Amino acid sequence: MDSFQKTIKNPVKISGVGLHTGNRVNLLFKPQAVNSGISFVRVDLADRPAIKVDCGNLMDSLRSIRRTSLGNDGAEVQTIEHLMAVLSGLQIDNLLIELDNNEIPGMDGSGIEFLKVLKEAGIIDQEAVKKSYSIKEPIWVEEEHSMLVALPANDYSIRYTLSYEHPLLKAQYMELTINPEAFENELAASRTFCLQEEAGDLQGKGLGRGANYENTLVMGERDVIKNRLRFNDEFVRHKILDLIGDLSLLGAPLKARIMAIKSGHSLNLKLVKKILAQKTRYELGAMAAGSAIGGEEMDASLIMKILPHRYPFLLVDRIISLESGKRAVGIKNVTINENFFVGHFPGKPVMPGVLIIEAMAQVGGVMMLSLGGNKGKLAYFMAANDVKFRKTVLPGDQLRLEVIAGKLKAKIGQVFAKAYVEGKVAAEAELMFALA
Repeated sequence: MDSFQKTIKNPVKISGVGLHTGNRVNLLFKPQAVNSGISFVRVDLADRPAIKVDCGNLMDSLRSIRRTSLGNDGAEVQTIEHLMAVLSGLQIDNLLIELDNNEIPGMDGSGIEFLKVLKEAGIIDQEAVKKSYSIKEPIWVEEEHSMLVALPANDYSIRYTLSYEHPLLKAQYMELTINPEAFENELAASRTFCLQEEAGDLQGKGLGRGANYENTLVMGERDVIKNRLRFNDEFVRHKILDLIGDLSLLGAPLKARIMAIKSGHSLNLKLVKKILAQKTRYELGAMAAGSAIGGEEMDASLIMKILPHRYPFLLVDRIISLESGKRAVGIKNVTINENFFVGHFPGKPVMPGVLIIEAMAQVGGVMMLSLGGNKGKLAYFMAANDVKFRKTVLPGDQLRLEVIAGKLKAKIGQVFAKAYVEGKVAAEAELMFALA
């Protein structure tokens, strides 16, 4: 049964102090129309800039250590993860959040105060069906001793293993199906934590200015300092809270089985980006009017039946949608093992721009040569006009290569091409070919 989008019935306020900046901040939650999503508005700044909850607005992790923050056109909102976890847990889809400073208040270090005021405001159904995303194929990311896996599922569940070299943080495990009741009872009241030896270092870096023993569980050698646990396994519960908040940046309710080992914000957000790349790929495939080979994807073996290119110069891994002679979308997974990284900025590998253009051209070649009258021909690259490079392409990126046909004649082909990384344009050009 389809579920409906939700917002709140009445505006509601909450105030507090940011955990990291120590800034006093007032929040006003307002209902929003269907399909609006979640947005923050900085009412203290000129022109009241809005920052939509979107992966494209994520702040760099080096500028937002140990927290998740968004920024857009010079405006930012820091430490959003606890609030976003509550919105996800309560299944609120559309909301406007006005704030008069740069950080979400930490409250008691958990999400329970946000949950209480939003429930008091009233959570209501709207006249539109919720747009969820179901994981289509397994996705995983890892960093040193940490790992995250997302598997296909019919609901949303998390299995988290926490294990650190500290008496209070050894081998905590929890698994939970995420729904409003479970979130409220099992996760919302769990608080953020840090080690005693970390506290001084964080404050020395200008962080934790609003933190104290009441809103942060500070762990000494054997016990929590000046506080008591709400749950015996409160630490793993809070890690799941953070993970839910970070995964909500996908912008759509998730259906997946998430398996986590010692993950934190950095790894969480890497998984979000990979899920978003998968979501974009499948949506593009669904949008295409036609598809390759009877509705299936075209893998490298099929591409090589059309193009003469071979490793290391075949720069397209898959064609995910194809409308012969009109439009095509291809995928190139850029790995650190690419031969060109050996000599191109080896200290800081960057994919050469000319090879991005070549990859777009190869997708264009597949599109043109898949036409019945062009089978058996070759597409020779003649010209590239209006070439623009917008974003560097790095090891680990996935290039989405989209081409649309311009003029196609018996001997000449023209395509308009764009290469995307995580939804942002990396390069674009008008390409010309001779067909022979």
